[in-house]
Amino acid sequence: MLSPGPSFGGGFDFMFTLVPILIVIVFVIVIVGLISSGARHVKNATSPQESIYAKVVSKRMEVRNHTNHHHNHDMMHSHNSSKTYYYITLEFENGERNEYLDVKNLYGLVVEGDTGYAAVQGEWIVAFQREVESRS
Repeated sequence: MLSPGPSFGGGFDFMFTLVPILIVIVFVIVIVGLISSGARHVKNATSPQESIYAKVVSKRMEVRNHTNHHHNHDMMHSHNSSKTYYYITLEFENGERNEYLDVKNLYGLVVEGDTGYAAVQGEWIVAFQREVESRS
């Protein structure tokens, strides 16, 4: 009698079920991340801009690295990129502190300890007018 050929055990069946599920989960996570990022941008962009007297209490930067792998004619190429995000923390007259994403390149123009009027829009700082001390 002829045997029906090699039989793949339950391990392969499990893998053929698990891999598509994992791919779908990763795809859903990426889509949800993109949607929430877009929603946050729209929320900040449509928020009213307000000017508040504040003191710059700290500044920080965050570097995010991204690696993309591309397959091209049986060769794999990697492309690395990074983006730096700048944050400025303000303290208001009531003692409250908030950290804002610098979307207008103010990071190099303000120094910790500066006081003045900050224009904030949602989670963004969009302007800072330093208070000029008068010399008596």
